[in-house]
Amino acid sequence: MHDIQSKSKSGLIWLWVAVLVLITDRVVKHFALVYLPPFSAVPVFPHFDLTLTYNTGAAFSFLDSASGWQIWFFGVIATVVSIGILTWLYRLSASNRWLCIALNFILGGALGNLSDRLLYGRVIDFLDFYLGNLHWPAFNIADSAICIGAFMLFIEAVFFKQAHSEQ
Repeated sequence: MHDIQSKSKSGLIWLWVAVLVLITDRVVKHFALVYLPPFSAVPVFPHFDLTLTYNTGAAFSFLDSASGWQIWFFGVIATVVSIGILTWLYRLSASNRWLCIALNFILGGALGNLSDRLLYGRVIDFLDFYLGNLHWPAFNIADSAICIGAFMLFIEAVFFKQAHSEQ
């Protein structure tokens, strides 16, 4: 009984955040695939278009033009990172909300992009920000979640750890 109670108080109770990120990412990517013409900009606001693109590499199309090995390589990395995050969450107290949520943003994003690699052999990107002819590389909801989670981890490391050590 005590073991079950202690597990329910682990950071795993925050997994709903990762599930929400994953579902949102999958649903939005489905709509992008169905309704957006590939590689054609659909203007939304000044400096922002929806442009369906495909990325077999990593962030900023790193290794996108490699021969195909990178798809499996980044898939393995996403799997290992996801297992590591799940282990960390299991050992983490649920009361450490900020860190649990940060890790779940990263987990949901990693699983979103991993699912693309498994389903399509590439990651679906569609958010296109630009200034004149200068375009930020297209990205997706999963990428955004990973960046938000990483930023939260940075805040945790710089500000929260410092505040905990001063107490």
